[in-house]
Amino acid sequence: MPIWKKPLSLAAIQQSGANTAISHLGIEITEVGDDFLRGRVPVDHRTKQPFGLLHGGVSVVLAETLGSMGANYASPEGHRVVGLDINANHIRAATSGWVTGTARAVHVGRTTQVWQIDMVNDAGELTCVSRITMAVLAPR
Repeated sequence: MPIWKKPLSLAAIQQSGANTAISHLGIEITEVGDDFLRGRVPVDHRTKQPFGLLHGGVSVVLAETLGSMGANYASPEGHRVVGLDINANHIRAATSGWVTGTARAVHVGRTTQVWQIDMVNDAGELTCVSRITMAVLAPR
């Protein structure tokens, strides 16, 4: 059973990232499931740190993008979501290809949501695990 409370389509999500940090970094939303969102970021000149590895902050941007979008669509119509806290554990470096993140809700409550985002490289190896806590704001 889907957890989404607002109309959701892959095209709408992709379009919402136009002309934002999401598009600047090359982040693509690739899949919407009943209880998850999946997206990816390229490991290239836009996203690497000076030592040739995917910048850890870019992993956090991917995580926040997926977790925030998930929380938004899992909230009632008219409600907004804003980030309260995010953390990331960097497990393995990525030097090329893509890093793909999958966001799943850990908790969807009336006033808060918690999402976990697991990121893997092209070989399916875990590169980063992140968790974001979102506040759910009622309409004013």
